[in-house]
Amino acid sequence: MKKIFITFIIFTFTGLSQSNFDFEFDYAQFGYDSSSNFLELYYSFNQASLKVTTENAHTNLQGLLKIFIKNSETEDTVVFNQWKVQHEIDTSLESNQMLVGTLGFIIPKGNYHCQITGSDLTDISKSRVINEEIKIIPFLYHNLNVSDIQLASKMIQGSENKNSIFYKNSYEVIPIPNLVFGKLQPVLFFYIEIYNLQSELLKSSQIKMSQMLYNSRGKLVKEKHKYFLRNSDSRVEVGSQILTTYPTDAYTLVISLIDSAANIGVSTAKKFFVYNPDIAVEDSFEISTTSVLSSAFGSMSEEELDDLFDKSRYIASKNDMEKYVKLNTIDGKREFMYEFWKAKDENSSLPENEYFRQYLQRVALSNERFTSMGKPGWKTDRGRIYLLYGEPTEIERYPNQLETRPYEIWQYTEIEGGIYFVFGDLTGFSDYTLINSTKRGELRDDNWLRRITIR
Repeated sequence: MKKIFITFIIFTFTGLSQSNFDFEFDYAQFGYDSSSNFLELYYSFNQASLKVTTENAHTNLQGLLKIFIKNSETEDTVVFNQWKVQHEIDTSLESNQMLVGTLGFIIPKGNYHCQITGSDLTDISKSRVINEEIKIIPFLYHNLNVSDIQLASKMIQGSENKNSIFYKNSYEVIPIPNLVFGKLQPVLFFYIEIYNLQSELLKSSQIKMSQMLYNSRGKLVKEKHKYFLRNSDSRVEVGSQILTTYPTDAYTLVISLIDSAANIGVSTAKKFFVYNPDIAVEDSFEISTTSVLSSAFGSMSEEELDDLFDKSRYIASKNDMEKYVKLNTIDGKREFMYEFWKAKDENSSLPENEYFRQYLQRVALSNERFTSMGKPGWKTDRGRIYLLYGEPTEIERYPNQLETRPYEIWQYTEIEGGIYFVFGDLTGFSDYTLINSTKRGELRDDNWLRRITIR
């Protein structure tokens, strides 16, 4: 199978992490010829998930990308390769950036199993494997047709940069493999290609194009329509949607094309997720299965549910841990997670679970502030304390002492009459370890100073 291109570039946009190793994948198909489609694969590595290496005064991130595609019916392998992906970084910038890339392949008609793996090149045990079943039905034949919808974080119309890795048909289309929009990525862009507009089967001089947006409960929340002439056999359509006012939920964008005179129509759809913790739900129902929280869990994959529970382990009881481990169905895990967070909701009269929203916000802030040496911030000692107890009343930082290693003292004046935590950078790589606390149940070492004293 001919490889068309492979690229790797850095963009800054933030979404919800869905795995301990933050690697994401998406794809879209476009027309190629009457027997094949052009399959574009989009992938991203979170800079914070990759170990920083230094070579010849250059600071780099190095990932490993593996692609395996086989025909599900014939077992023939059409793609089996791996690539080293490397990018030089500016260490003065924030670490929570997404390194976005794209590959393209010509794939013949058929059903395929695609496995894509992203790993840290310096430690391949840090990886994520994503499996996808892909059906290739050629778009280019005798009747009206439309490509898959490609969702994007950014789009440049009329771009003159034809050498851009994301350039096509006068547009630069920057993919967003995690498909998460909302507060941190407020604008959704889409790109589609329309084919066979001059087919003899069509009768109307115009085609009606409809854009419809549905929430997870099947409610139509947005629609718009337009008409265009059939004066060429193919065309590109792009659009955008500002999502800052949409509540947290899974959504589906549906685009349909209709020739009413010939009674011919085609459609394509794409699912994505919106995370807007500050927006209340207007069309909530009394039954729990259709509340926004349940809907969010209802749209999660098993891997995403496992990852969320892993992040919730600091507030889970031993009984919770034992129950979850025994669950072997995705529906069971969805129901468990709904009940788990519902039990922690201090004000069930509100449409949103404030505790759940606050906890997710703390996870995101922990990753932003405390990620170190490839370890997500929520897994560090400072991240754990932050998730459990929130923002400290006061933080004393001692980064450059002559006789001690760097350390921090966090004070919480409203807990147990006043408590504190001491974290020390014992390794010198900004991975601060809890070395003392006055909180009941936490590590206590009154001789903690000796652990950070430089001898």
